[in-house]
Amino acid sequence: EPYELEMLRDPETAAAYLNITASDEDPAAFLQALRKVTKAMGGISRIAELAGLNRQQLYRTLSKNGNPEFRNLQKLLSATGLSINVVTAEQKRAKYKVRRKPGNRVQR
Repeated sequence: EPYELEMLRDPETAAAYLNITASDEDPAAFLQALRKVTKAMGGISRIAELAGLNRQQLYRTLSKNGNPEFRNLQKLLSATGLSINVVTAEQKRAKYKVRRKPGNRVQR
């Protein structure tokens, strides 16, 4: 995990990682990835402070059962130097080479 966290300190790597996990059918996968990125970018406490969010709330938000409000997700991503960007599915597949398996599952 230390190597993974080191890799996720790079904003482009973190963005690609989050984009790939956002394609997963399980929303908990994205929250787990976002928690790792948050940890890599300075930790929950530091990012909560930068985002203007309560630290305990952020822990709950990034838990397996978390359900972040859109505005809090925007604040969190902004504090890590990232943002939400909507693209066509084709653009995403071309950029991240994500292919769909039969049954709509993501193949990496």
